[in-house]
Order: sequence, then structure tokens, then C-alpha cells
Amino acid sequence: MNFEQIAKDAKEASLKIADLSTNVKNQALLKIADAVEASKEKIFEANREDLKSAEELVKSGEITKSTFNRLKLDENKMRDMLQGIRDIASLEDPINKKLLVRELDTDLTLYKVSCPIGVLGIIFEARPDVIAQISSLAIKSANAVILKGGKESINTNKTILSIINNALDKVEGFPKNVIQQVFSRDDVAEMLKCDKYINLIIPRGGNNLVKFIKANTKIPVLGHADGICHIFVDETADIDMAIKVVTDAKTQYPSACNAVETLLIHEKFPKKDNLLAALQLSEIQLIDNPESWAHEYGDKILAFKTVKNADEAIEHINTYGSGHTDSIITKNIENAEKFMNKVDSAGVYFNASTRFADGFRYGFGAEVGISTNKTHARGPVGLEGLTIYKYKLIGNGQIVGDYASGEKQFHHKDIQ
Repeated sequence: MNFEQIAKDAKEASLKIADLSTNVKNQALLKIADAVEASKEKIFEANREDLKSAEELVKSGEITKSTFNRLKLDENKMRDMLQGIRDIASLEDPINKKLLVRELDTDLTLYKVSCPIGVLGIIFEARPDVIAQISSLAIKSANAVILKGGKESINTNKTILSIINNALDKVEGFPKNVIQQVFSRDDVAEMLKCDKYINLIIPRGGNNLVKFIKANTKIPVLGHADGICHIFVDETADIDMAIKVVTDAKTQYPSACNAVETLLIHEKFPKKDNLLAALQLSEIQLIDNPESWAHEYGDKILAFKTVKNADEAIEHINTYGSGHTDSIITKNIENAEKFMNKVDSAGVYFNASTRFADGFRYGFGAEVGISTNKTHARGPVGLEGLTIYKYKLIGNGQIVGDYASGEKQFHHKDIQ
């Protein structure tokens, strides 16, 4: 089947799923979770095949060690994936929510109502758990989705999607072609040209992938190119807290996009040497003169720099950061407020690890990715980020001419 037909089928499916009840969508999600859990050994077996092949890709330099790490599925990731699907089922339906109710005149009422975006094109590298996350979010937000994963995870991707679609076939009234998958590079090229049917592209992967997609499509793109996250340890920071937070942000999952890459330390912080020594004990490689301050290591490597004050830290972050997530460790509330107000990032934290930048941890159930765009969705993008809105106007035969002539007057009364 050619890509245009796949996209056309997705468009038709998006119109059908938009009309599904919350109950049917939730039934579908719970069936998916049960089916994935029942078939997890089959998924792990497919993942082992991909990992074996990926080892050779690492050796040849075709993929990085960071990408390899993201590819691996284990019991912990499986548990999080299943919990994410079930959490999404328990969340409030984001569709048909009244965002505004305004009475323009007697018997003339305007409603701003949430609705699906339509068809999503998702292009991702490694991380096969993305399929379950995005499929679940798409179903609950009543969008159709076309998935394109990397070749390094092809067996796992195919296995998970087959399980998902088999589960959906058992849900009465659930439309076909809501979740589809393509596999070739040619399909990516066709997807990026398919603005007739696809409403939003969401890339999940490395810097080069995201930049390529943004440069080669007219379709809106939601995502981020880099995860250059910072932690600023202020003059009054508690040393034990600083060690704990920075260590977590760097080592808990070094290849994640929300892992810290640069540590900024106030020049008057009295425990700088203790902090750096503790980080080295956690096997973090420290670099004080990197080739670039705008580099994403994706490993247990951390650049660090001494700064004069919070203002210099903020300037550094806004110059070299990627607008992802940045944190300050301090006891000074005024400096914390200044930092959070002036740092131009999707996530700004006070005394917390950057690793909290995640849809699951935010209570979104899961996420389609992190957006550093200044559009309708920013930061971890969950259900709300996969909706848009429409205006419904309910009248009783009113015409504009009566208002243009002055015969009638608007009174614009907000009801909610």
C-alpha cells in the first residue's frame, strides 16, 4: 500500500474516532494494557533480536551507545509502559471540554470546545515503548496516528503494534486504521510531504533527526532538537541537597533528554570542592573547559563552570541551553523566583532534579515527547497537548446586519 493511501485511511479513521464515547476509548486502552502484559515475553524476545543486531550497529558507528541504551526494554520499562496505558484510561477525557462559554447576546452563545488535532505523524528512534505510549495518548485524545520507528527497533515495534491492533479488533465499534505503522525512509519522505492528510509531525530522536524534519516539511512540527539541561548551585545551596540532586539528574538515566549536561556553581558557594569530589565518586566525568557549552553528552559526563551570580547563570543558560529543563539549588527564595522567571525554558525547577521533566511524572499518564516550541504545547506533551479547539456558536436566527446597523448590541457575558 502506498503512503498516500495509508494517510488517507488515517484521515478517515480520525473522523470516526473523534465521535467515540469515553467509555469505548477507555475499554480499548485497558484491552491494550492487558494484551501487552499477557504478551510481554514475546515482546522481550523481539527486543533481544533487535539488541543483538544493534550491537553491530554500535560497533560500526551507525548508532550511538546512548541510542542502544534507549532501545532496551526490561521489566522496569514494561511496568512503566503498562502503568502509563492504564493511567491514561483513568484520566479525564480531554475532548469536548468547554474552555469558554460566552453569551454574545440573548439566545446567541459562543462555546470554545476542545477537539482532536486529527492525524499525527510520529517519527522516532530506538525506544520501542514509545509505540504503546503514543498509541494510548492518541486513542484517548481521539487522534489517528502513523508511526515510523528506527530500523534498530523494527522487530520490537512490529510485535508491539501487532498486539495493540489485535486488541483493538476486539473492541466493538472501534474504527480500523487508527494506529498504523510504516517502515522505510521513503515513507518518511512521503510523510513529510503529506500535508493534505497529516496535521502534526512529532519527532522523537536525536538532534539531526529533528532538524532534518523541521527543515523538510510544511506540516507543523512539535518537539525538541536538544536536551541541554542545566543545574545552577547557588551560594546558599545545601551541600547534601546539591550532591543528591545533581547526581540523580546526571546518573539516573544519562542518555535521557532531561539529564543534566552542564553544572553552574556560584563562585561563593563554599562547598564547591566537596560537590565535585562527590560527583566523581559517582563515576561522573567532569569537564571544566568543553569544546562547546551547547553539547548533549548523553553519558555520565558533566561540564561545569563557576559563575559570579544568578544573573550570569541565567545568561549562560539562555545563551547555550536548548529551552528544555533547568534547575536552581538554593535557599534564597528571591534568587529562585528570579531564576524561574528569567530562564527561558519549558521547565524551570527549584531544588529538584531535571529528570522530573516527564509526562508520566507530571501525572499525564505518558507523553508523546518534550516540546521546546512556543506553540499550543510546551514541555512534556500529554493528552492536552494533542488537542486543539473549535468554536461552536448557537443562535436563534440572528444576523450580523442587525448588529452592524446598531439595531442590536452585543453584551458579551462570560458564563464560565
